Amino acid sequence: MIAPTPEPPYYAVIFTSLRSETEQDYATTAERMLELARDQPGFLGVESARGADGLGITVSYWRSEDDIRNWRIQAEHREAQRRGREEWYRAFRTRVAHVGREYGKA
Repeated sequence: MIAPTPEPPYYAVIFTSLRSETEQDYATTAERMLELARDQPGFLGVESARGADGLGITVSYWRSEDDIRNWRIQAEHREAQRRGREEWYRAFRTRVAHVGREYGKA
């Protein structure tokens, strides 16, 4: 599903990852993180895809960099990040981008 976003400017957090073989609690935690993010001030939406090779890209959209910082330090999210580093991902990269323009077809 394509996330409905407001007129720019806003921000995108792009999380690219390669999964490990560990599945324990991953799906439950991912669902919980989505629930929590939706309740965070400034959260605008999310898009996510994962290929059969384990490569995944999740883009979350935020109103401001302060909103992103507040999400990054949220306690449950911090624990999920720790588990991701230690258990669920072989490699990952997080990028934060300013969206100044968008166009497309509804």
